[in-house]
Amino acid sequence: MCGIVGYVGQRSAASLLVDGLKKLEYRGYDSAGIAVVDAGALHVVRASGKLKNLQARLVAEHPPGKLGIGHTRWATHGRPSDENAHPHSYQGVAVVHNGIIENHLQLKAELRARGHVFSSETDTEVFAHLISQALAEGHALPQAVRAAVARVKGTYGLAVVWAGDPDRLVATKDSSPLVVGLAEGENFIASDVPALLDSTRDVVFLEDGDLAVVSAAGVEVQDRSGRPANRPVRRIDWTPVMAEKGGHKHFMHKEIHEQPRAVADTLRGRVLLSEGDVFFEGWSPSPAQATAWSRVTILACGTSWHAGLVGKAMVESLVRMPGEVELASEFRYRNPLVGPENLVLAISQSGETLDTLAALREAKARGAFTLAICNVMGSAMTREAHASLLTNAGPEIGVASTKAFTTQLATLFLIAVKLGRLRGQLGVAEAQDQLTHLVEVVKHLEEVLQVEPEVKRIARLFQGAQDFLFLGRGPMYPVALEGALKLKEVSYIHAEGYAGGEMKHGPIALIDSAMPVVVLAPKDPALPYQKMLGNVEEVRARGGKVIAVVDEDDHALDALADELLRIPATRALLSPLVAAVPLQLLAYHVADLRGNDVDQPRNLAKSVTVE
Repeated sequence: MCGIVGYVGQRSAASLLVDGLKKLEYRGYDSAGIAVVDAGALHVVRASGKLKNLQARLVAEHPPGKLGIGHTRWATHGRPSDENAHPHSYQGVAVVHNGIIENHLQLKAELRARGHVFSSETDTEVFAHLISQALAEGHALPQAVRAAVARVKGTYGLAVVWAGDPDRLVATKDSSPLVVGLAEGENFIASDVPALLDSTRDVVFLEDGDLAVVSAAGVEVQDRSGRPANRPVRRIDWTPVMAEKGGHKHFMHKEIHEQPRAVADTLRGRVLLSEGDVFFEGWSPSPAQATAWSRVTILACGTSWHAGLVGKAMVESLVRMPGEVELASEFRYRNPLVGPENLVLAISQSGETLDTLAALREAKARGAFTLAICNVMGSAMTREAHASLLTNAGPEIGVASTKAFTTQLATLFLIAVKLGRLRGQLGVAEAQDQLTHLVEVVKHLEEVLQVEPEVKRIARLFQGAQDFLFLGRGPMYPVALEGALKLKEVSYIHAEGYAGGEMKHGPIALIDSAMPVVVLAPKDPALPYQKMLGNVEEVRARGGKVIAVVDEDDHALDALADELLRIPATRALLSPLVAAVPLQLLAYHVADLRGNDVDQPRNLAKSVTVE
């Protein structure tokens, strides 16, 4: 989510760093800063808010020097502020960091005991202190960085400069992207390719565990064990707009493929497997408070409402607590029954959806405890709710939400496990089991993306259809609604989502040989699987075309469905995260084949800030 840039060469570093950060603005951020080394001195300039605030400060204090690092920050630990902005520095060491240090509290306590004084609320500052300590013990900068990351539990894309080593910077990564840019007499690093394209098209993508020592003369890369690593140099031919899209044709396609990373970021630092528990920064209800709530009310619109429907199933199953899901646009116009006994979850990707914000305010005014679930730090909902949880999906540029949906589902599952533990419905062992399956979803998301060629083939077959029907049962019913919505939004094909059991109560009249029917049929004991097979038979009897989404090891529908999309099997409550992906891909490829503007569908806005 955050942006990293670095430079060493013969030109002024400060202006190049700011130019690189501008190319990463599309990623979203709440503060920015640079650190430049010159003549054995470290100069750090930071500002909260947009880059223009940083640029204004640089007019007054433009630091000299030809070596530096820069950062745009999306807050995870600590509120957006000048003090929490990167780079963080200590005794001549400056660092910029993407990721999360899960054991930062323990490390801070240890360092404070040794006399270290911290100046921010962030986890990242720990890196500056650990590296400074290793330098004081006699290590050279690359070895000091390696010693520091060995102490850290978590993820990182890290870049480091030190006033005592004014000719090189060090970069290393684990689960957070970093790329090195190569040029004559100067070299660069960045978290994403767009920051480099004005200066070079030759890049090296670092692998997890790699450590790069970057100077004006060249770049040395070591693998995790410290051995020299020969990473290939790649030539990037993307335009700047293509680079922002990571080489994908559209932002929607890029964001579909970002879902494994996005869900991993949602879970990072929150899943306490050893304890069978969940940690939320900024929301820590007591058992007494959780027990006092008698009902969970979920407020949302559109895709977020579909996520809420799955969330209701999660809460009722894992917490054994009544749940209700309200369309926020309807909630406040009917004198709703809500009060101090309600935990109200308000869900919005942007945190600015006016209907959801108004419904949140109504629930809060009636005495309910309000918890905002959104993707934007500092948004209106995070300011107005009693507490808020960020999905950490990263900026979503495409109007049709994709990774917002799956990260909302992951967040709702975490909330259900947390409440289940607090209310005594989940023991340690069962919570560990549930969380283990949740963590495994990240791998399943990577695997399910491999069905894309098959999805694209199916999209070619049905791109001319006038209508689609999506069917699902249990937690798959909201996924059917979401699949239909995605197709409508970007392809402009009429589509309906229905609960499988409701098909005979009307929609069956629409089925004929021109009607593709997408049937969501994962095989799980908690789902009425045989009933879904019955739905398939009913569609076939009327000439409809069946596109079945099934578990990868299930062959019961091989002879019944016209087309099959196989997905990794998981728990019924987690299947929606995996099953949503082929439906997103189907909508995307149908729309693209029809020549539509996928990222900016007609009549739609990314954030609905009017009623």
